[in-house]
Amino acid sequence: MTILFTTRLPENGFHLPDCELVIPETPYFSEEELMLRIGEADILVSTFDFTVSSALLSQGKQLRLVANFGVGFNNIDIAYCQAHHILVTNTPLPVIEPTAEHCFALMHAIAHRTAELDRRLRMPDYDGIRFGVMNNLGYSLFGKTLGIVGMGRIGQAVARRAIAAGMRIIYYNRHQLPKAIEEQYEAHYTDMDTLLREADFISLHLPYTPQVHHLIDREALSKMKPTAILINTARGAHIDEAALAEALANQQIAGAALDVYEHEPHISEALLQLDNVVMSPHIGTGTIDGRMAMCKNVEDNIRYFMQGDTAKMNLVR
Repeated sequence: MTILFTTRLPENGFHLPDCELVIPETPYFSEEELMLRIGEADILVSTFDFTVSSALLSQGKQLRLVANFGVGFNNIDIAYCQAHHILVTNTPLPVIEPTAEHCFALMHAIAHRTAELDRRLRMPDYDGIRFGVMNNLGYSLFGKTLGIVGMGRIGQAVARRAIAAGMRIIYYNRHQLPKAIEEQYEAHYTDMDTLLREADFISLHLPYTPQVHHLIDREALSKMKPTAILINTARGAHIDEAALAEALANQQIAGAALDVYEHEPHISEALLQLDNVVMSPHIGTGTIDGRMAMCKNVEDNIRYFMQGDTAKMNLVR
């Protein structure tokens, strides 16, 4: 069985006897290289930052599985796969804790102005003007309201950390969670408008679909408190970046912390000029431990596929 990788992943993360692993020596195969190779592949291992188009998939005449390295799968033409009986899997479990950790790290960084003040301390003229009892003040997390949009596995992992930080939790979801889960996280279900108006911190944890494109737009931003902080470790297109940059520049909201971007990997020049936004390059799952766990999850999906045990696969439906 031939397994083609779009992206260079740790070869020691995969132990699949009787399989030929075709892994690029550079970070990625080019689309032209993949077009030439995919005709011989039974399985394609893709990554969340690599577009698997219908044009590429149509060349995979014996392709039966796309095993995505990542929880998001909007990089894959799912409709084509379904129409051509190609199974698609993802890796939902290994990403939970690293993403929740990074979300909370970003929340702390923007609230306490860590990145901004780090930059200022490195400037040659900081001495004598940067220190002071009433200078450089940020916001505490303790006692504040955290609004979680998308209270799935990652949202709940963030809620667990928020409880430890002494925060009050409200959430918006397509469906209200069972009472037992709400009680576990001391979380209160609310509508989106109420969440926007009441939350001091708003954190996005929902999958991307066209229905939630620009969920946070000018109107949504206008409903938020002037002291509110927005965190996004989900998908960039949840936010209208032009509207966000304008709201931050006008101090309509206090700050934002972003790990994902609307036109990734391009980042809005307007955002880059602002001090009240903290940014990282889509590294929510980017820990050594997390990457190896994702490799294991991809490997498991492939093993179950080879055994014909689809019930154990993380199938995208």
